[in-house]
Amino acid sequence: MHSRELSVRAEYVVSLEHGADWREEIEAFAAREGVESAWFNGMGAVRDAEVWYYDLDDLEYRSVEFDEPLEVAACVGNVALLDDEPFAHTHAVLSRESGQALGGHLNAATVFSGEVYLRAFEEPLVRERDEVTDLDLWL
Repeated sequence: MHSRELSVRAEYVVSLEHGADWREEIEAFAAREGVESAWFNGMGAVRDAEVWYYDLDDLEYRSVEFDEPLEVAACVGNVALLDDEPFAHTHAVLSRESGQALGGHLNAATVFSGEVYLRAFEEPLVRERDEVTDLDLWL
């Protein structure tokens, strides 16, 4: 286990741009504000989504695409530096019109509406390759 104490730098509410990519909007905001570490949550709706599932045996992501309107019932993630750029590690629970829930790592989604609360920290967090999981993690 690894842990660090962090100091809150600022808290933001962000309205995502209609038609933009959900994760890219968070990353662009972080870059513009100089945020190198943060925790966020959000809600809203998207026109489509690409969700990734990490195959624990093959150690690689599997992509599942949904070309339909979806409610973002819950979105949670963090911002850390990856290759010296802000990366928004984003997970979401999405729901269909029927109420069926879908979830996973939100790689991409076209924003219909989106509201995000982001808490930025003073200390940067940097993602590095973890040899055991083959994931870019905080080390």
